[in-house]
Amino acid sequence: MSSTSNAVMSAARRLSNSVGELKFTAPVAFVYNPLDYAWSAHEEYIRRFAATPKRILFLGMNPGPFGMAQIGVPFGEVAAVRDWMKIHTPVKRPAREHPKRPVLGFDCPRSEVSGRRLWGLFAQHFVTPEKFFAGHFVVNYCPLAFLSETGANLTPDKLPARETAPLFAACDEHLRRVVEALEPEWLIGVGGFAFERVQNVLGVFPKVRAAQILHPSPASPAANRDWAGQATAQLQKCGAWPQG
Repeated sequence: MSSTSNAVMSAARRLSNSVGELKFTAPVAFVYNPLDYAWSAHEEYIRRFAATPKRILFLGMNPGPFGMAQIGVPFGEVAAVRDWMKIHTPVKRPAREHPKRPVLGFDCPRSEVSGRRLWGLFAQHFVTPEKFFAGHFVVNYCPLAFLSETGANLTPDKLPARETAPLFAACDEHLRRVVEALEPEWLIGVGGFAFERVQNVLGVFPKVRAAQILHPSPASPAANRDWAGQATAQLQKCGAWPQG
């Protein structure tokens, strides 16, 4: 592995260990850490695609229940990771698993819509993963997925401040380490939460430019109206992607 991918790998392991020690209370009933049970896929993702510095680093929020929570890759739509990136590794199970949200790894039959839209856009523009990852990389801010007693997905921004303070401290540190390793010109927040966290660490990196694109989640009405076209226009308007 290159020194760059080694640094990103080390940062991910450190983040996994740090957040693995944290405790969460209601409404959180189950916590999934795919950097633990799905580490083999995440390791392959870093080893293959984070070997060199990048021009643009995209930052997501946290694992979706049918995406990274299943297979360990950010915005991990199974088909995109398996068929486009050619990553297909064994995935273990969380220590505590909600019966309505089992981890089935690459056998998960559900589609992660956010991931399908995000990786679909990149495949449309760059065709091959090699061309995309030559200048881009995608990470999540928080590696944990949170579920309520009913199995509902809980995002990090909905947790109480006493629990997000140590969580965000660990995630900020990880983001700083990844930026140091990949040396991006641009840090793009996928959605409002990610963009806020981007702005929180940019003071350490005055040369890195920041921008935000619409989150591809189907929970956002705006994202259900040509998300790919809107995201492309946002990337072109800020100058991160060329026109045309």
